[in-house]
Amino acid sequence: MTPIQQWHATRSLRLLLETLRDLMVSMGPLLLLGGGLLVAAYWWLDPQPPRQVRLATGPAGSAYASFGEGYAKALARERIQVKLIASEGAQDDLAHLRAGTADVGFVRGGMADPVADTEAGIVSLGSLFYEPIWIFYRRNLGVARRQPGGALQRLDQLRGLRVNVDQDGSGVPQIVEKLLALNQMKPADLQLSHLAPDAAGEALRQGRLDAAVLISAPQAGLIRALLRDPAMALMAFEQNEAYSRHLPFLSTVTLPRGVVDLAADLPPEDVPLLATTTALLAREQTHPALRQLFAQAALGQHSDAGWFNGARDFPNTRTSELPVSAEGDRAINGTPPAWARYLPFWAGNLLERMWLVVGGLLVLMLPLSRVVPPLYTFRVRSRVFRWYARLREVEAKLETGAGERDALLDELDELDRVTHRIAVPLSYAEELYALRNNIYAVRKRLMAQRSRPTDAPTG
Repeated sequence: MTPIQQWHATRSLRLLLETLRDLMVSMGPLLLLGGGLLVAAYWWLDPQPPRQVRLATGPAGSAYASFGEGYAKALARERIQVKLIASEGAQDDLAHLRAGTADVGFVRGGMADPVADTEAGIVSLGSLFYEPIWIFYRRNLGVARRQPGGALQRLDQLRGLRVNVDQDGSGVPQIVEKLLALNQMKPADLQLSHLAPDAAGEALRQGRLDAAVLISAPQAGLIRALLRDPAMALMAFEQNEAYSRHLPFLSTVTLPRGVVDLAADLPPEDVPLLATTTALLAREQTHPALRQLFAQAALGQHSDAGWFNGARDFPNTRTSELPVSAEGDRAINGTPPAWARYLPFWAGNLLERMWLVVGGLLVLMLPLSRVVPPLYTFRVRSRVFRWYARLREVEAKLETGAGERDALLDELDELDRVTHRIAVPLSYAEELYALRNNIYAVRKRLMAQRSRPTDAPTG
């Protein structure tokens, strides 16, 4: 590269860097304003959720505990740690939500107070599955009581028997009390106990109990074991339609013949049952992104066909006793945005919650951006115009004769050298050349005054 080419390359690079600097300085106020508003919006919207969430489940081995592990695995893929809080059951889960010791929990229908819990800021993320009311009894009990066909079919046939109704925190005793009241019975008419489900199952097998009332999804291991035990029988709710009319939170379901074991034809006939609908409840203080993640995980956990429902019957928002969270409704009934298929959760969540803010900023910044071109023009032209002040000083000294002509010429030469080092875009070269022409004009006047002969003395 020749020296001239090297000089041109250096000058071009310098011009580029100065142009970029001028642009950044001109856009600085706008960028600072936009950045400040974005930071404020990020702080206000808090788009990124905490990395830990508390889920109230149920006793070890229960369907709730099993589902809780599934949710924990689903959210772990998004780097969210789910802390599983073991409880006595649905009533205890609701107590955790009310006390704020859990963020999300499984609560069956009939437990929540629609007015008080709504005011307390508890919302539904959707109904998840049916939990039938299972009343298992020892098969020989129906024969001993001389019931038709050797089977129990009515609650009043349990009068005086040893019946377990689960722990107080499960919510089962409260539902059983309502069922007994419809049959004009009181809890004192039964020999009630409150063992945990697994302990009740063992006591039933050993003959220390006559019957056990369980409310659980069929995925629970104890339910499936009792259904296969030949010494146990399942009481049919032949009056299930009447119960559901009196207690709207109950639904009528049927355990289809052979659904437990087709080869063994278990059960040997359809069994009418009653069921509650369990919902996933959350506190309004739970981060919206976490509520959305749980609702999305519910689709993967509960959308398959089961013993009592078809595919995609659950999760749903039709049977919720509490207001449904917007995140739950959008995840279950809405269509996921296109970017959700391509972006990781954190990025999609950030885009979903910030796009309106970004759009508003663009609308605000477009009119404000009109100040950038004048600022840029001022920055570029000021590199030229600031030297006019010095040129004016030289010109003033020339007119008043306040300075030595040689010193003024040296000052003009220095000013000329400075202007040759100024780099401006081509569109602003006219101002630079005008400055140089003005320097030349002042020098020309100064030289003309220097060469003018002094007046001769008169004689």
